[in-house]
Amino acid sequence: MERCFYKPMVVSTQTTSPLKPALSGSGLTKIYRTGEIEVKALIDVDIDLFPGEMVVLLGASGSGKSTLLNLLGGLDTPTSGSVFFRDQDITATDEATLTRYRRDYVGFVFQFYNLIASLTARENVALVTEIAKEPLDPVDALGIVGLGDRVDHFPAQLSGGEQQRIAIARAIAKQPAILLCDEPTGALDSETGVVVLEAIETVNRELGTATAIITHNSVTAGMADRVISLADGRIVSIEQNAERTPARQLTW
Repeated sequence: MERCFYKPMVVSTQTTSPLKPALSGSGLTKIYRTGEIEVKALIDVDIDLFPGEMVVLLGASGSGKSTLLNLLGGLDTPTSGSVFFRDQDITATDEATLTRYRRDYVGFVFQFYNLIASLTARENVALVTEIAKEPLDPVDALGIVGLGDRVDHFPAQLSGGEQQRIAIARAIAKQPAILLCDEPTGALDSETGVVVLEAIETVNRELGTATAIITHNSVTAGMADRVISLADGRIVSIEQNAERTPARQLTW
């Protein structure tokens, strides 16, 4: 099978789009303090995510990727700056509103699957659909990630890649506007990782979900519309790919 190397078309620190952002961060700074020690995890970051877009957040460990994702997803609050979802400043709302934002509009996928071992694939996904506003049927969500024939299997009966795809199905079953993935292939071998990335591609394509993937692996960058590179808590470049390379064609 032909393989394609990642070749960005444009390198800049600015980006424009005719679409209105699905999610925006403005002047995001996060400082952690322990006694007299101060760690600046994120420094004055501006970022937009657009509907239907696939973005890869690229950087080494400690570059600020996960901190940025946590702020965008409402899992943490910035020391300064704002996050806007559909013109609402979610950093200026009460905890109940922030909880609704996370529950109704954001899907999270982490490196570890966090499935409940005593529940089937269908039941793990149903945990989300029971509280979502306009959910997919759990079987349909599992079908999108290629697990329509595994709905009644327990996590112990499934491979690591299949378990991660259940986690993706669970995240997208609420039909979120935003899908945030933190090292979703970090615990997987390269071939299994490709299958998981293909599932994320399918979600992005079929549901039109604005998708951000954190990774330290530059290979993944080829599948994105834009690649946002971070170092030392700052965005150092934004690269626009001429076209997206399917995950199956990435050179590992």
